[in-house]
Amino acid sequence: MKNYQFSRTVISIIRGDITEQGVDALVNAANNHLWMGGGVAGAIKRRGGAIIEQEAIAKGPIQIGDAIFTTAGRLKAKYVIHAAVMGQDLNTDESKIRMATRNTLLLANQLKIKSVAFPALGTGVGGFSKEKCAEIMINEVISHIKQKSSLKKIIFVLFDQLAYSAFERVLDTIINHPNSK
Repeated sequence: MKNYQFSRTVISIIRGDITEQGVDALVNAANNHLWMGGGVAGAIKRRGGAIIEQEAIAKGPIQIGDAIFTTAGRLKAKYVIHAAVMGQDLNTDESKIRMATRNTLLLANQLKIKSVAFPALGTGVGGFSKEKCAEIMINEVISHIKQKSSLKKIIFVLFDQLAYSAFERVLDTIINHPNSK
């Protein structure tokens, strides 16, 4: 685990299982119809229960790039924020990841939550570059923190070492850049 202080928010990078995080909200890398198949969505559904998917589907479909929230079933979190990073074709791109991250952070603010855990959106079944995903998501997080934010802790929970290393490299570069704060 690595922690970075940025303004009044701690940004952490963890290699592990997002479903084990005791935060206010977990982020699900969702499709816009909000059905929960494999990857992060499948893990959240298995651990938290089918009620999460039932609640999500009842709120869908949504626009790609939008985000909705549900309860978190049996998870330690209060909410699951479903970030529609792809359509039913399971393809994603830079714009979709950027909008889904931004809208997730805005929804977290609306919910007045203090902590959120993100996976690397779009890098699993979406096949997007982990390095580019890290750049997009971290830049959106930094931009959000510079505004008025309820978030005090943002965790990137990364399942594999490649994703962890990519996020660590990008965050080190951004945080240590003299113009980033």
